[in-house]
Formats: sequence, C-alpha cells, structure tokens
Amino acid sequence: MAEVLKIQKWGNSQGIRLPKKILEMLDLKVNDTILIEEEDDCLKLKKIKKEKRKTIKELFANYNEDYEKKEIDWGEPVGKEVW
Repeated sequence: MAEVLKIQKWGNSQGIRLPKKILEMLDLKVNDTILIEEEDDCLKLKKIKKEKRKTIKELFANYNEDYEKKEIDWGEPVGKEVW
C-alpha cells in the first residue's frame, strides 16, 4: 500500500496525519505508542504492544521461599505520630 502525505506545521513542530485506513490496517488508536525506525532512507512505523499487567498470583506463581514476618522497631513516636 502506498500513500502520499504532506508534512504540515503544527505549532513549533511538523507532522503528518495518518489516514484512517492506515490506522485501521495497523490497529492503531489514539494514544497508542509507535516505534519509528529509519531504514535505507525510509521510515518504518511499528505498533508497540502493551504488556498485559500481571496479577498478584502471576507475579508470585514461582515464589517458593518461606516468608517470616519480622517486626521492625521504628523507635518511639515523634511529634503527633500515634502508634
């Protein structure tokens, strides 16, 4: 697919607007992050996929250590602290 676009001035910068069909083809939406690479005198756009946030169970799935709760002596209350 080839598309001719015009560089336009936006404030103190310049930019191009990506047509809807290109956004749909790449499954890009507002606020998505893309990687722009220069390769052989061309620009290459690539969508950066968001990593799925892991649940607490997934984060600790391979955790086999025994956990010992330790009490820490933080000292006496200071000022208006209530312990």
